[in-house]
Amino acid sequence: MLEILQIIAALATVATGIYSLVAPLKVRGFTGLELPGGRGITEVRSVLGGFFIALGAAPLIFGSKDMFLMLGIAYLAVGAVRAVSMFVDKSLV
Repeated sequence: MLEILQIIAALATVATGIYSLVAPLKVRGFTGLELPGGRGITEVRSVLGGFFIALGAAPLIFGSKDMFLMLGIAYLAVGAVRAVSMFVDKSLV
């Protein structure tokens, strides 16, 4: 069961990356980011697109438990920083 959840997490990460790469202006709906110009669009394509594709694809390509662990640690770090940031930045709404 854990292996299935790991694969789903990796695939969801890749899917998020592909969506961000192909439709960067639509990420506003799930990120709240405003992209006023080309530089912002490039950042979304590269970070939310390319980085997420690589982050999710690596465990699937290499099939290593350590790669899946790395993906989990990355999400744990994002979650921890987001949790603190929601209070510091008063963005709970």
